[in-house]
Amino acid sequence: MPIAVDQAVPDFTAPATGGDFTLSSLAGSAVVLYFYPKDNTPGCTTEGLRFRDLYPKFVKAGAQIVGVSRDSLRSHENFRTKLELPFPLVSDADEAVCALFGVIKMKKMYGKEVRGIERSTFLIDREGVLRREWRGVRVPGHVDEVLEAVQAL
Repeated sequence: MPIAVDQAVPDFTAPATGGDFTLSSLAGSAVVLYFYPKDNTPGCTTEGLRFRDLYPKFVKAGAQIVGVSRDSLRSHENFRTKLELPFPLVSDADEAVCALFGVIKMKKMYGKEVRGIERSTFLIDREGVLRREWRGVRVPGHVDEVLEAVQAL
């Protein structure tokens, strides 16, 4: 069963750009964990760029950002470099982190049903408790909304 709002998020470790990422390594900071379908696609690029552009404001508000998709580390490294992202991207090829947050869904793509990540964002507070979740995210305006939630923590 996926994690729910107001529950503690279990610690996890997963491969990421810059070395393995462990959630507990960010204890004492709020964490914005955003799940996106695929590197180098229009919506995911726009979302990544917006998180990048607002990154200093997230840090000033006491939050760290982590992106998650099922892409390979190599794909993530290229995507991160290309967009100059200042935060890590987790490679969740085995879908363990996706399962923890319940973001794998059946989606329609070009008229076919495919299994993939539903664009979602989760806000974890400084004590490791899930405080907000956004599912089925539309990119325009989303990152600004997440920043407002972080600033309100």
